[in-house]
Amino acid sequence: MSDSLVAPSPVSPAQPAPRAPTDWKTDAMQTRIRKRYAAERRFRLLGLGAVTISVAFLAFLLITMVGNGARGFTQTEVRLPIDFPSAGIVVDAGALHGDGVRAALATVDLEGVTAKAATAAFGKQGPTMLSDGAWLSVRDAIEDDPSILTRKAEVAVPVSTKIDLVAKGNGDDAEARAAHDQLARAGRLSTDFNVNFLTASDSTDPMRVGIWGALKGSLITMLVTLLLAFPIGVLAAVYLEEYAPRNRWTDLIEVSINNLAAVPSIIFGLLGLAVFLNFMHLPRSAAIVGGLTLALMTMPVIVIAGRNAIKSVPPSIRDAAYGVGASPVQVVFHHVLPLALPGILTGTIIGMARALGETAPLLMIGMRAFIATPPSGITDPATVLPVQIFLWSDEVSRGFVEKTSAAIIVLLVFLLTMNGLAIYLRNKFERRW
Repeated sequence: MSDSLVAPSPVSPAQPAPRAPTDWKTDAMQTRIRKRYAAERRFRLLGLGAVTISVAFLAFLLITMVGNGARGFTQTEVRLPIDFPSAGIVVDAGALHGDGVRAALATVDLEGVTAKAATAAFGKQGPTMLSDGAWLSVRDAIEDDPSILTRKAEVAVPVSTKIDLVAKGNGDDAEARAAHDQLARAGRLSTDFNVNFLTASDSTDPMRVGIWGALKGSLITMLVTLLLAFPIGVLAAVYLEEYAPRNRWTDLIEVSINNLAAVPSIIFGLLGLAVFLNFMHLPRSAAIVGGLTLALMTMPVIVIAGRNAIKSVPPSIRDAAYGVGASPVQVVFHHVLPLALPGILTGTIIGMARALGETAPLLMIGMRAFIATPPSGITDPATVLPVQIFLWSDEVSRGFVEKTSAAIIVLLVFLLTMNGLAIYLRNKFERRW
């Protein structure tokens, strides 16, 4: 049969080619893309909201502390006229030269002299207008210029806490407001920067308290902590990472160090109480005991950070050092450790910042004593800024409220200064290598 007699087959209509499952133009894929973009926008908005709320709380905290603490750096004083010749102060003239002034004034009733002068100047309510420690300002004025004992003079003394609060717009006592108005009309009130707050120590009078004793105690305690925790922590990290054999005991030590880094700080306070005070009989409330206790708490953080920093050094550094004939000790201390030092310093910063803000372990070892004299050594009685803030926050007098906020500002400045110095050192070593 010829081809011309064969019936042509029917032509089927053209069928669209099947789409791939990942075709971006399909309706299902477009719906999925829109949902994914919407989820990403929601996640971005949630993150932005979380950051905004955190910044708002931080700003509120800083504004509140600065607003309350700024008043703690100022003090209201009254110029008190005192007629020293008629006050009956009998002091050997030879003792008013050199270092014997304070010893000579120790037998003088300066508190009574100050009260009589206030009564003569402001009436029967005069002594109540002054701070309990106003006579100390009179003593300081005599020490600065003993010649005022031969004449009448005006001495600037702090007013009472209630009048000070009224002068700063934070008091509501009617009697104190009347006394404040009386002194203001007489033109004897002045509010100046409170230098005594930065140079004095603790006191029962909120108008005489100072932060220097606690600040010096913090400096000495942090120095003891750093001198103990940093070298021991770094050497422990080097040994565990470079020299320790991999066995069951090493694993046990590593697990113990990781667990110690998460132990509550008050446990270290109990350990310091049991070992350093009850067993070793070190002096209670001394900076050396606080430094030892905080070193135990800080050391695990430094060890963990040091091991991670050493582990992050590329193996090629070690191989190159071995290739040029360096010994294992030279490889570690001349090449690996300098490269790991920025990371080690980061861990040290974190550990020291945590130690600086601790209160619970120091309370356990007795560093909550009333310290009226700044410590001069590691064995002298001392306290630290966080404990001083805790003690002032528990006081009944309202005058300690603004002093507590001012002390918090000092603590934050101290912390930022310490961290800034550590970050500078870290960046310096990082640029070198």
